Parts: sequence; structure tokens; C-alpha cells
Amino acid sequence: MKGIILAGGRGSRLYPTTLAVSKQLLPVGDKPMIYYPLSVLMLAGITDILIISTPDDLQQFQRLLGDGSQLGLNLGYALQPEPRGLAEAFVIGADHIGGDNVTLVLGDNIFHGQHFYDVLRANLTDLRGCVLFGYGVTDPGRYGVGETDDAGKLVSIEEKPRKPRSNRAITGLYSCDADVVDIAKNLRPSARGELEITDVIRAYMLRGQARVVDLGRGFAWLDTGTPASLLQASLYVRTLEERQGVRIACVEEVALRMGFIDAQSCYDLGRRLGASEYGKYVMDIAQELG
Repeated sequence: MKGIILAGGRGSRLYPTTLAVSKQLLPVGDKPMIYYPLSVLMLAGITDILIISTPDDLQQFQRLLGDGSQLGLNLGYALQPEPRGLAEAFVIGADHIGGDNVTLVLGDNIFHGQHFYDVLRANLTDLRGCVLFGYGVTDPGRYGVGETDDAGKLVSIEEKPRKPRSNRAITGLYSCDADVVDIAKNLRPSARGELEITDVIRAYMLRGQARVVDLGRGFAWLDTGTPASLLQASLYVRTLEERQGVRIACVEEVALRMGFIDAQSCYDLGRRLGASEYGKYVMDIAQELG
């Protein structure tokens, strides 16, 4: 399976900060925001990943992450000159996807759960159609909302409905089979001129091949699109890390635990981070697990 992180957009709700830097490079806790979606793909066992961003920001991601080899990954980069919809990621990433299944994660989404690894591996193995991840919210009218039957099969989806049929928001994590490229290429732009991810999902739904996995108790899905939500996400991460003594979305630790790199390589990555607490944690984990 291939992975795509969509880290584009203008981040206008975070102006003026994002006039100078990509939203996905802002810190959440003690690490860049993009570490969180990257760690999700890594936990799913995905090592071949395309990062899509704007012409102004792409070089910054390359500077941060390079070709990914230090983490046992193969990272590629592609441009989205203008924000033309989430589904355009499948068109831009067509050559990257090839004939494989693909998981798209939005660069500003944070997922956390003790058994997230198990959930991902259980639902992405032998994928046919598309798998979505739902999360119960108190304000579903702000999101894409999915309604399912008793077996979890999607029966309706609406974008920011005035009268939601359920409180199940569809999160920014989408796993699809290789048909997604043709589906996306044949979409017509919406009234706002974008290729909508909802239309991709609807195409699978009409085939009877769209399924929703609920992320229930024990999981967190955090939005980071506004100054208030970005602060809340940072406080959430910081609180858990201080209480539990572990780092959320430490990509070096994930790479080590997943077997992408060995303990010595992990230790060397921590040492390069100098005297930061994050770097010290990476070195400690390498010694503990080595």
C-alpha cells in the first residue's frame, strides 16, 4: 500500500502566522504537525509515501524530512499549485499510486489511540473499495457526516449538513483501492471549483464498497485548523506525554518499533537533535529497545 500526505492549502484561518510558514510545519507539542499524520501511515506499515504541498512550502518539508531513508521510508514530493480539493491528491499522486491501494491522510489531522496500530492493520489488509474512519462529535454540521447500516457499510454521506443524520464525522483518513485514481480523474469540479473527496466516497458507496470504522472510546481525533484548536491539540499532547512519559507521534520511535530502522540508527537520529528534550527521548528509547 502507498501513502499520501496532503499538506497543502493556505491555512488562512491561522493567518498571520501561516503567511510565513506552512500550517503543517507549526509545532504541536514539541514536534512539527506533519509528524502526526506521518506516524499514522508508518503505523499502518506504509513506507512509500508522497507528500503534496504548495510551491512555497514543499522545500521546507524536504529540508525537514529529506528522502525519508533515515526513518526507513521512501518519501517523494509533489506540487499542488492551488487548493483544488482533497480528491486532487489522487490525481497528482497517480504515478505514485500505480496499481496499488493507497491511504490518504490530511496533514493537519491528529489521531491518537492506544490500539490504533491494531485498528489500522485489521482494516487495511486485503482492502477492496474504500475504508473511512468515523468519529463521534457534538457538532457534526461542521464536517462530512456519514450514515451506515448495522454492518458498517456507508449508506449516505453529506458535507456540512444543516440537519445531520448522525453525529459520525468522517475524519481526514481515507484508504482506497487502486480504482480511486480513475474515480478522481473522472470527477467534475464542484460549485466551488474543487474535486471533492465526498464525491470519491459517494462513487464507492454506490458500488456498495464504502465502509466506515468507528473510532470510539480510547481514541482522539483533533482538528488543528484554528488558533484555538491548535492550542488545544498542543495541550492535549503535552498533558498525555507528561503523565505517561511517552511521546505521541515520535517518528523515530515508530520507525524503530515497526522495524524500519535499528536501535543504533535511532540513537544516532536522537543525537543529531542536540540537547532538546525530544532528542534525549529518542536516544533513551533507542537504548531501552536496543
